[in-house]
Amino acid sequence: MKQLLSAVALTTTIFLGSQSGSADNGTSIPIWPGLAPGESTREVGESMPGRPDEKPAITRIVKITSPTLDVFLPASDGNGVGVLILPGGGFSKVVPDLEGSEAAQFLNKVGIAAFVLRYRTTEATSGDRWMRPLQDSQRAMRIIRSNSEKWKLNPSQIGLLGFSAGGQVAAIHLCDTYPRTYARGDVLDDLSARPDFAMLIYPWNVVDSQTGQLISPIVVPKNHPPAFIIHTHDDRSSSVGSALIYAALRQLEVPAELHIYQSGGHGYGTRPRPGSDIGTWPDRAVDWLKQRGLAK
Repeated sequence: MKQLLSAVALTTTIFLGSQSGSADNGTSIPIWPGLAPGESTREVGESMPGRPDEKPAITRIVKITSPTLDVFLPASDGNGVGVLILPGGGFSKVVPDLEGSEAAQFLNKVGIAAFVLRYRTTEATSGDRWMRPLQDSQRAMRIIRSNSEKWKLNPSQIGLLGFSAGGQVAAIHLCDTYPRTYARGDVLDDLSARPDFAMLIYPWNVVDSQTGQLISPIVVPKNHPPAFIIHTHDDRSSSVGSALIYAALRQLEVPAELHIYQSGGHGYGTRPRPGSDIGTWPDRAVDWLKQRGLAK
């Protein structure tokens, strides 16, 4: 791994250019050196009009064809752990604050660097809508590992956190059914895209409505990373999916922890909900991270 990371260092510097030298909290960097696979444009997306009833405001980005990675490093020295965050948005949009930067804040507080991926969106309502976000997720993991020295990370302690639709993508990514879903473009693609641990937060539509089982791309392998899973009982995107993932992990003796809260619905990010304890889930996540030696 060290030899490969050394070989990647020059390519990373050339690819990221001047941005690599100044990457800091909130800075966005591209994850593809040119057009993303299958794209003909390079659009970082547009913000939808805000909703007056939402306080704090929630950002929704649409029409992304050129995905970027928002960097959030701990204010003080980190502990060498990094987490790639995949926000939700139903694939037609990405929510980079409610399900991105706000999660980065609680991770930063315990010494973990966080990276929010604004993956590509689609207006399609059928087909494998997760494929392009999965390509972006795999590439982003490689970008993070290639910058491990710069961002003071242990390349063997890089995790994946997915919310909602991002949780569906993360669940597929973790199963490693598709080791690389795009053609090799440069030496960065020789790095591993496998996460070392995972957090799935209300993963969306991971159950096949016809069979009642996990959707076909999610085949939990024996080498699945340790996982922490959150859902609510009253989520219309059923918690059965999270329970099935957990059951498969338990059967394979993969370390895992599942919390299903009585109420809270869907799409809460790290925010509290009236009448629910769901706002405490980041505390449970920190407990789990500490038990695994991943948080201060």
